[in-house]
Amino acid sequence: MSEQKRALITGITGQDGSYLAELLLDNGYEVIGMVRRSSTVTFERIAHIQDRIALVAGDLLDEVSMISLLREHRPQEVYNLAAQSFVQTSWGQPVLTGETTALGVTRMLDAIRIVDPDIRFYQASSSEMFGKVKEVPQNEGTDFYPRSPYGVAKVYGHWITINYRESYGLHASSGILFNHESPRRGLEFVTRKISHGVARIKAGLDKKIYLGNLDAKRDWGYATDYVRAMWLMLQQDEPDDYVVATGQTHSVRELCEHAFGHVGLNWEDHVEIDERFLRPAEVDLLVGDPAKAESKLSWRREVAFPELVEMMVDADLKLVRDSL
Repeated sequence: MSEQKRALITGITGQDGSYLAELLLDNGYEVIGMVRRSSTVTFERIAHIQDRIALVAGDLLDEVSMISLLREHRPQEVYNLAAQSFVQTSWGQPVLTGETTALGVTRMLDAIRIVDPDIRFYQASSSEMFGKVKEVPQNEGTDFYPRSPYGVAKVYGHWITINYRESYGLHASSGILFNHESPRRGLEFVTRKISHGVARIKAGLDKKIYLGNLDAKRDWGYATDYVRAMWLMLQQDEPDDYVVATGQTHSVRELCEHAFGHVGLNWEDHVEIDERFLRPAEVDLLVGDPAKAESKLSWRREVAFPELVEMMVDADLKLVRDSL
């Protein structure tokens, strides 16, 4: 019998980390999650699997902690999902965003190079790297033009991954993931803000939700589909970069129509524009071309946009009901 595979996930307490941990456990992996020593870490997304994973302290700001972590636990795969991951916050904390989201990648790659260059590495790149888009749809060859400190930091993380792959022969791949949502999405993200807002309005707790640009369009998919693509990348013989997307785009307005319509409400009665939620520089039409991931990884997304919105609203209806 072959030795059980071991994977390290940074950012395991986030949306993607929790779904990836489930996927790896289902595939027989031993899963180690890196968490910062911080009073604000929330474990609710992984509470149901916490007894099946090992949580260890480490920090992307501290390379020594990652070197010792890799030496002690000897993972064969490392998934770097930890980042300051909210675009709006990156305007208020641009230096911290750079330290974690950009330089943090270098520290992890360097730790892998020092401890065990055979470790397979996954970097969570982002569609926000395309920003002011040079072509529609965007693919692996599209030029980057990030429009936020977060997007800029992600571009650095992406290129340093390629740099270490080419310079040191590491099996390091990047997934350029477009927006992916789920009931575990943070409340600060517009999809979850809307689904949770709908649930509260339906329950009579609120009357309005306040949003920014209703015409902003995104390529929204389901997080569970997207973490499967991450895993598939590290199972390939050769490392590479892949766009993971649905190839379809929807506006925030459409999202509101679906979400409110699902509970029999008219969104126009409950949505108001608040200038506080408009970005200093808005990205243009982000829509990905997943052809390479579909052909090389045999990856397919399984959950379509309407299903995703309804799933999120239903989960929040239950959450709100249970809290009453």
